[in-house]
Parts: sequence; structure tokens; C-alpha cells
Amino acid sequence: MTHLWVQFPTRHKIYIASIISFLMLILLVPTEKATASRQNETVPERLQPGVRYDLSLQPVVPIENKKTSEQRFTQPEVVANESALNDELSSTEKKVGESLLEASAPSLPKIDWRDEKIRRNDSLAKIFERNSIPAKTLIEVSRSGKAVDTLVRKLIPGQVIQLGFVEDELNQIVYPLSQLEFIEIHKTETGYSAQQLKKQTESEVLYAGAEIHSSFWNAGLQAGLTDNQIMNLANIFGWDIDFALDIRKGDSFSVVYEELLVDGEPAGFGNILAAEFTSQNQTFRAIRHQDGEYYTPQGNSMRKAFLRAPVNFKYISSNFNPRRLHPVTGRVAPHRGIDYAARTGTPVVSAGDGKVIKSGYSSLNGNYVFIQHGKEYVTKYLHLHKRYVKTGQRVKQNQKIGTVGATGRVTGPHLHYEFLVNGVHRNPKTVKLPKALPLPAAELKTFKQTANSMVALLERNKNTLLAKTSQD
Repeated sequence: MTHLWVQFPTRHKIYIASIISFLMLILLVPTEKATASRQNETVPERLQPGVRYDLSLQPVVPIENKKTSEQRFTQPEVVANESALNDELSSTEKKVGESLLEASAPSLPKIDWRDEKIRRNDSLAKIFERNSIPAKTLIEVSRSGKAVDTLVRKLIPGQVIQLGFVEDELNQIVYPLSQLEFIEIHKTETGYSAQQLKKQTESEVLYAGAEIHSSFWNAGLQAGLTDNQIMNLANIFGWDIDFALDIRKGDSFSVVYEELLVDGEPAGFGNILAAEFTSQNQTFRAIRHQDGEYYTPQGNSMRKAFLRAPVNFKYISSNFNPRRLHPVTGRVAPHRGIDYAARTGTPVVSAGDGKVIKSGYSSLNGNYVFIQHGKEYVTKYLHLHKRYVKTGQRVKQNQKIGTVGATGRVTGPHLHYEFLVNGVHRNPKTVKLPKALPLPAAELKTFKQTANSMVALLERNKNTLLAKTSQD
């Protein structure tokens, strides 16, 4: 028995000892009030030696499935019911543990939220002042991280900023930048911490398409596309199609794109996954790859080495013409580039990757930028309002290098753009642009499987749209 008791876990020993103590207490405390023996009780005062006494033994009746305070707790019974004991002990420990956790767990502070509508010419300082937030807190918030700079720049009149207070002390700030992004500033032990965060999103694949009757822009809006989607679609095919000059009535497009969802609700649009554009009976298709670039279904890059036009222009005010009459002097002066008329301040981007070989000013050219692309090509950008690059700087394709202006000898705001091949001026609109590299062979097989599925999806939805249009 001693060996068996030693094998018991300590927590079981404690539990058993508690039960035994409890039982002994019950046995020792009488259930009725104790009374002295009376004379009328027949009890022999003394047992005489040599005298035989009759003692009648009453049979013991066993009691099943019932424990009384007189039952003994023996070791074999404990071993036999160890599983039940473990369950009971675990349940007791669980309850005790939960009670301890409830007692030790700190209660979360209740945050009192206030919605503050941003006013015209508002600032963070004015918002804090209206809500009686101390200047010291403003200083701490301003040092909370780079996201605060974004918050200050993005304060838009009419937008709502949320201020969270705990016992009249600023605890949190939440400001939405868009449907998907927001800035959160919260109080820590050492001050405030600012972060720019994104909401978790899901995506759904949608389709849109239309035939162009007046303009590509109007057709895109009628198809349900946003301004950004229309511009992105134009950028995808901008290497092959001049959207200012090549679009004709009867041209058409179709596009497969992502709609983003937050908690099941629409929250903007994601990437264009596949697109098709038919212009003057010539069809172009583009499929998005994992690298974020677009390729033909055969795996050739939609990007060329150069943009066809480096600015979003209203119209061409003067074409490439070797025998043009100069609008100011009236003399015959070759026009070795294209003039793109646009509003002052319109961004001008680099037509391709390269190195700035000259960024300066002259009385004829105004502000200008010249970029070298490899050994053969040079592009020139004249009459800029402002320049954003310096001589010797490396630039990427589509990087902003300046803005449209009217500096130098000009009659109005426009960009004069030149394209040189081996030192010879060529017409930027008709020059044959070199191709970018295709997909590597290792990625081509997987890409073609995706491309085939996307082309089939484009065709299926396009046929459905045509059938619906014919019925209408």
C-alpha cells in the first residue's frame, strides 16, 4: 500500500488528503446534540468476570450506489476511480484557472469615438484645438512616424477623421485614405505610433466591353469603367495604338478585371487581367503575367522600348515636317519633331529608360531635357514649364521629367518632342520602335495556359455582350 501511495501524483495526494480531512470532520462532529446517559437506560454498570453475556449481532445490510459519511476511503477504491478523479480534478482546476484569468486579465479601456469633419483650409492643429487636445499631444503625434506626413497632406475637406479618447485623453486616430487604405495612430507606453494600413480584401472577376461610337473615353464610361481603368487600358495598348489619332467609329474593346471586396462589399477595382482592342480591323490582345507586366498570348511583351507619345495631350498642333513655315518668323524652317498641345503643368514623362545628357534652358528651347537611350536613340523634350531631372541622372520609362509649358520661342503651351536614331531626326509617330524582351522560356508554358483561359473568357463574354446588344 505504501508503494502504491508513493506512485500517486502530488496533486492527487493533496486532493485525497483534503477529502479524508473532510470525512474525518464529519465523523467527529455529531449530527445530534450530545446528551448524558440517564438512569432509565439499561446499561450494565460493570461486567462481572466469569459471567456470560448475550450479545445479539444485527446483520449488516449493504447500501448500493450510495456513499455515506461512515464509508471508508481506501487505496484500492482510489486506484479504481483514478480516471474519474482526474476528470473531476481537471474540471476543478479549469474553473479555478478561469477564475484566476478573469481576476488577473486587465479590462480593455472604453474608447469614446468622435467623428470630426474636415473643414476648408483645415489642419491637424486646428482639429486638435477644436477638440481641446493639448499642444503637447500634437507634438507627440507629429513625431509618431512617416504616416503622419501622409495624413497632413491628405486632409481633404468633407472627409471624416475619427478621434478616440480614453478618459478625455487622445488614444487613437483613424483616417481613411481610400476604401482600401487608412492611417491609424495609437498611443503607446512611449508616445504615439502611426501606420499606414490596408484592409483585407477579396477579389471577383468582372467583364466589360463596348463598341466606340464617338470616343474611346465615352465608350469606356458607358461600359462601366472608371477613369483610372480607362487610362490603364490605354496605357496597356499605348505602344501599338495612338489613342489621339488612330481611334475610329466602330472600333471596340473588351476587358476582364478584378473588383475588390471588403467584408463582401465593393471597395474599388484591382488589376486588369486581360484585354482586347480592335482598331481599324486590327486586333491586339494583352494578358497580365505574375510580374505585373502585360504580354501577347504568345508571350511577347506589350511594352516597347519607347512610348509612342510621352504626354497626355489634347491634340497635335504641329506634325513632323521638314518644310514647315515657322509660326513666329514665317520662314521655312524644318520641324523635326511633333508639337503636342496640352495645358500648362501637364506631366511629361520619359519615353524610355535612359540617361539625361542635358537638362537646361535656352532662349529658343526654353526649359528642355535630352535623354540618351542606349547607343542609337535620343529623345528631346522642349518648352517645359518645369524640369524634374538633372544632367547625368538615370531615368526609367514613364518617369516624370517635367511639365508642359510655354518657355522659349513659342506661341502657346505645348511639348515639342523629337526622336533621333543614330543622330538623325525621325518622325516620332511613324518610327519603328524596338521590341522589349519576351517572357523567358521557363515561364512561357505556365503563362500560355493562363493566356488561353483568359482569351476564351474574353471571347465568351464578348459573344454574350454582342448577343445582348443585338436583342436590344
